[in-house]
Amino acid sequence: MTELIICTTCRPAGHPREQRAAGELLFEAVLAEQALGYEPGWAAVRVRGVACTAGCGRACTVAFQAPGKHSYQFGDLAPAPDTARQLLDCAVLHHHAPDGQLERNARPPLLRKGILCRLPAPLPQA
Repeated sequence: MTELIICTTCRPAGHPREQRAAGELLFEAVLAEQALGYEPGWAAVRVRGVACTAGCGRACTVAFQAPGKHSYQFGDLAPAPDTARQLLDCAVLHHHAPDGQLERNARPPLLRKGILCRLPAPLPQA
């Protein structure tokens, strides 16, 4: 199962501290879209909110990970329903890719840029 991790404390530059964090709003948007169930494949995605993924300069940030697969982190995202749908679609791509590789042109449009890192799959345990 692919896990979509969303930084709930992300605040783009200039976002006032007295307002809810944009990352928290993105997390809620993803959960809401997933609950609507427009795409059956979205059920294969585990969505998890975490406090800080250390991408502060590129808020909002998210990551995709699964056992034995490449992990990705993306930034510069906005808390919007379209972003939420594209994140879930990308998580499904990650889920179906045997090694987790997300080819740039196969990713949803919002995730063809803003990549912060790609980590290789963990080495098999000896």
